[in-house]
Amino acid sequence: MNRFQEMSVFLAVAEARSFAAAARRLAMSAPAVTRSVSALERRLGALLLVRTTRSLRLTEAGERYAQDCRRILEDVDQADDAAAGAMAAPRGSLHITAPSLFGELHVMPAVLGYLREHREVSVRALLVDRVVNLLDEGVDVAVRIGALPDSSLTAIAVGHVRRVVCASPAFLQRFGKPDTPDALAQFCTITAAMEGRGPQWRFLQDGQPRRLPMASQLTVTSFQGAIKAACEDWGLTQVVSYQVARHLASGALQVVLRDYELPPIPVHVVYPEGRKSSAKVRSFVDFCVDALRRDLAALPG
Repeated sequence: MNRFQEMSVFLAVAEARSFAAAARRLAMSAPAVTRSVSALERRLGALLLVRTTRSLRLTEAGERYAQDCRRILEDVDQADDAAAGAMAAPRGSLHITAPSLFGELHVMPAVLGYLREHREVSVRALLVDRVVNLLDEGVDVAVRIGALPDSSLTAIAVGHVRRVVCASPAFLQRFGKPDTPDALAQFCTITAAMEGRGPQWRFLQDGQPRRLPMASQLTVTSFQGAIKAACEDWGLTQVVSYQVARHLASGALQVVLRDYELPPIPVHVVYPEGRKSSAKVRSFVDFCVDALRRDLAALPG
């Protein structure tokens, strides 16, 4: 078995966390997969996997080697696609990432539409609320919300979203509307405080960005939880516009404090420089950009 084959087998085991699952994916026998990984560890002189009767995990060396294997094998695929020419049909495995809720609401419909047209492409979607390092984690395409740092990534703008304060019509009818951010202290509020983000709401006041600490009676670690509480007339919450688009469209929620909103937040599709030479990346980026531009242009407000 050559080195590329060894890498492919090891990466399949690392991703599946199972010899049997990797064997099924590779159409190999489980003993053959086990022998391949053992031979690789002997050749490298390093333990890559810790095996027990109930689980399998990567060692620190195994984690690093899996990242390197993923990058090398992706580069090989990219070289094959480039050599095949611009007219090559999309094929192979495509790794994408997006924020979890935005990914569920907007990116996954685009993925499903793309896969219906490209049956020889498989997609691994990583929907997480953290900034994924595309090169380290072998990701081909990412959807990013927010300002982008300078990097070697190529970025295509697809639209904007807004940070909004909203509540149910019944709540606003009963308690009234705040006329300034400082007036929020007089109202019931619901804060979605995610990991690494304090209980603060953000506004633009007197031309300057302002972070307003919130002592909310209800604080949750889920935007969906905050939105549900707001829909049940509990209080005001601050979320991103795409998260409440259907609630705004149906009238279940209403936006307040529009005059104090920060500038719109940009949304981009990004990919490592040079990756678009791959037919699968090129075709998916084009498809995803068109789909997200339509979606974001149709958001309420």
